[in-house]
Amino acid sequence: MRIDIMTLFPDSVDAMLNASILGRAQARGYINIQTHQIRDYTTNRQMQVDDYPYGGGRGAIMQADPLYRCWRHILWDTNDFEAYTIFMSPCGRTFNQEVAKELKAQHDHLILVCGHYEGIDQRFIEECVDEEISMGDFVLTGGEIPAMAVCDAICRMVPGVLPEESCYTEESHWNGLLEYPQYSRPAEWHGQKVPEILTSGDHAKVAAWRKKESYKRTMLRRPDLFAGFDERQLTTKADRRILQQAKEEVRAERQSEQPAVSCGEDQSKK
Repeated sequence: MRIDIMTLFPDSVDAMLNASILGRAQARGYINIQTHQIRDYTTNRQMQVDDYPYGGGRGAIMQADPLYRCWRHILWDTNDFEAYTIFMSPCGRTFNQEVAKELKAQHDHLILVCGHYEGIDQRFIEECVDEEISMGDFVLTGGEIPAMAVCDAICRMVPGVLPEESCYTEESHWNGLLEYPQYSRPAEWHGQKVPEILTSGDHAKVAAWRKKESYKRTMLRRPDLFAGFDERQLTTKADRRILQQAKEEVRAERQSEQPAVSCGEDQSKK
C-alpha cells in the first residue's frame, strides 16, 4: 500500500506517520507513506499557493495550479496514473471503518490532498479528485489531521503492519459493534477489581463474556450502531443466547436507573 499526502506541513505529518507502528511498518516495507510540500510546485519566488477568492469574501483559496503540479508529479514519479485521489473535505462522505475497509480493498495507491485557508479551487477538484471524504460534521483548520487519520486507519489493516489480523478485527466498529472493556494489572486498583471471569483461566467463558459486554456497550452507548447490527449473522444457539443475555442485562440496567415514581400524596404541600 502506498499513500502520498499533499500538504503545506509535511514535517508535521511525517512526525506522526513515521513513528511507532506505522514507522516500523514503513521501515520493513509493508507500507510506503510519502509527503509532498505543495509550495515546492509553485512558479513564483514567493512560493505563493493561495489568493483572494473570486466574488469576494474573507480568507484565501488554495490555487489550482500548484496543486495540479504536485499531483501530476506524484503520478509521473510513481508511474501510476490509476492512483485514487481523495480531497479531505467537510463536504465529502463521512469516513468510518467500512470506508477504510473499502479503500484498502479497492486501491493500492492513494493520494490524499490536504486543503487549508477557505478551501481549494473547485477546478482542481473537478479535474483531479476522485472523491471527497469528511471526518464528520465539524471543520478543522486544515486537512492534515483527517489525512493522518485516514492513513492510519487504512494502513493498520495491511498485512504485516500489526502482529495478527485479530489486532484490528476484534476492535470497535469492525463488525458494527463497540469493543468490550479491557483490564490489565494490578487485579485491584483504587478499590476496583477486575471482573473475576477474566482471571478464571476459562478461555471459552472469557470469550462469551467479551461478546456479551460488546453487545451491552454498543446498546447503551451507541444505539444507532446497534440498530444496524444484523442479528441474522449469529448462526449458533450459543451466540444467540449471549445476545439475549446482553439484552436482558441492558434492560435491567435501564430500569434500575429510572427514578422511582411515588403514587402517594405530595408531602411537600402539607
